[in-house]
Amino acid sequence: MTVQLNHTIVHCTDKHASARFYADILGLAAPAEFGPFVVVRTDNDVSLDFADGRDAPRPQHYAFLVSEDRFDAIHARIRARGLTWWADPHHTLENRVNTNDGGRGLYWDDPDGHGLEILTVPYGGWRR
Repeated sequence: MTVQLNHTIVHCTDKHASARFYADILGLAAPAEFGPFVVVRTDNDVSLDFADGRDAPRPQHYAFLVSEDRFDAIHARIRARGLTWWADPHHTLENRVNTNDGGRGLYWDDPDGHGLEILTVPYGGWRR
């Protein structure tokens, strides 16, 4: 069997609100409860399992490889919500989109300060 990412736990202050935020922004199916988690499943069947933390969440980074059409739709939802986005992970190029590796990418933050990224071409370009 190959190695594949199956799920990751996203610590947050409100698992229901955070899961809805991700599903809405990314255009994914509505979250579902599973045990103590609220789960958002991506198109490649990786799940983001949202869990309320006892302490303030430590910011993590979550990157999503998306199609050009999906990029445009997500970017439109980010703008419609009045969220700030950046072309770089250091948040210096505000309201800009990068063209790294021949694709497009941008970064924004979720309500708990987790850094989110969408990109249309993986780092280093497509493998041949």
